Amino acid sequence: MKRRHFAIAGLSFVSTLALSCTKDPRNGAATVPGAIASPPTTAQATSPSPATPQTQLVARSGTFVDGEHPTQGTVRIVQDGKDSVIELDQAFTTSTSGPDLFVVLHRSADVIGSTVPPAFPIQEGDYVLIAPLKAYSGAQRYTIPATINPNEFKSVAIWCRQFNATFGAAALR
Repeated sequence: MKRRHFAIAGLSFVSTLALSCTKDPRNGAATVPGAIASPPTTAQATSPSPATPQTQLVARSGTFVDGEHPTQGTVRIVQDGKDSVIELDQAFTTSTSGPDLFVVLHRSADVIGSTVPPAFPIQEGDYVLIAPLKAYSGAQRYTIPATINPNEFKSVAIWCRQFNATFGAAALR
């Protein structure tokens, strides 16, 4: 009787294990939940990303200061091959109150100090629109159009076009 009980229990365990196995999408091998996964192969671990630090040259960078709304994080302009790119770091965050936010390059090194609170409006001709803000927080990249010389601008700002309100700005050094 005991043998039969152990045999049924063992068969039940094996069938449960077989039903819970899944295929590993990396290599098609069967995996068991809770099992220790094998480390990725060297090729997977070292494959380069589209923009690796080795291909980028940091031209200038700065830290955001608050304007109309709290804005934090750092920004840098990098040369990535032939492109100049604005990069907001992972710590970037700004208010979700803006209906029409843009990343802009501004001619002044002190956008917030040279404007009037509470909105910190900017003047036409002092800035150039780069692109609509992709997200209120996190790492983001914006390619500067080839027709714009980033060296003519001294800061990056997060600006609400609808209300001419500068949420935050970072002087580039």
